Amino acid sequence: MNALTSHRKGLLCGLSAYLLWGVFPLYFLLVAAAPALEVIAHRVLWTLVLCLIGVTALRRWGEFRAVIHDRATLLRLVVAGVLVLSNWSIYVFAVLAGHVVDASLGYFINPLVTVMLAVVVLREKPRPLQLAALAIGGTAVLVVVIWYGQVPWVALLLALTFAVYGLIKKQVDVSPMVGLGVETTLLAPIGAGYIIFLSVTGASTLWLNPVHTAALFSAGVVTAAPLLLFAAAARRIPLTTVGLLQYACPVMQFTLGVTVFGEEMPLARWVGFALIWVALIVLTVDTIAGKRNTQPGGEPDFVRDAGTSPA
Repeated sequence: MNALTSHRKGLLCGLSAYLLWGVFPLYFLLVAAAPALEVIAHRVLWTLVLCLIGVTALRRWGEFRAVIHDRATLLRLVVAGVLVLSNWSIYVFAVLAGHVVDASLGYFINPLVTVMLAVVVLREKPRPLQLAALAIGGTAVLVVVIWYGQVPWVALLLALTFAVYGLIKKQVDVSPMVGLGVETTLLAPIGAGYIIFLSVTGASTLWLNPVHTAALFSAGVVTAAPLLLFAAAARRIPLTTVGLLQYACPVMQFTLGVTVFGEEMPLARWVGFALIWVALIVLTVDTIAGKRNTQPGGEPDFVRDAGTSPA
């Protein structure tokens, strides 16, 4: 495969991943009859099944066993698993409770939180445009809090959990399929136990109707497919391009929240979103400039590497 073909395939994979994440709220219309915890449990269980099939098909069991026996790596993946479960749970509760717009705001804020973690945790020296983007993003949150009179907890928690998840994954040298497989293996007993509890108590909605049943069984594909497409894109196209593609997802979710789910957009929200978009434009300009200034063979920093995909 020549470089041009590989680049085009990478663009197609990346765009497909973010388009799938962008329409993700529509999936919850199919499972609206199920409580949020039941949806999360099925998402964990069937993602694990899909990952184990993938590990078998790719012959990665050696790597899988090595990760299980490496205490340091396993501990990091335990923390990553808790974070991704928290992120999934917040997102599912948000969508089912009619807060799709807040969820989209979280993924708009995510790159800004990634920059903040790079500065605070990794001690990376922030560039002037990065500081400007952080200041504008902080102002946007304050505008929503003061003017709208409500802290955007959903958005902030989604952004924070996924940014920290990205930070941990950046520090673990594990293939995406194996990493997600280990994380869901650790979470699966909780998910399976809850599904069994619902079945025993007669509270399960799994067999409510054929469409609902199929939607719950497909939770693994819905979760893992965009992650694997993202991983394929990241190997073939520059991370700067991946970072620019990511904005398709929250834009689509924001549009769905306003048009399909009929969520209200008071003036304070519009102003807050406008400031976040300005901050992202500033951060994008800085990212492109930073990429051009990176020496050939140089390792891109965490700001450009992590936090480029939603959960």
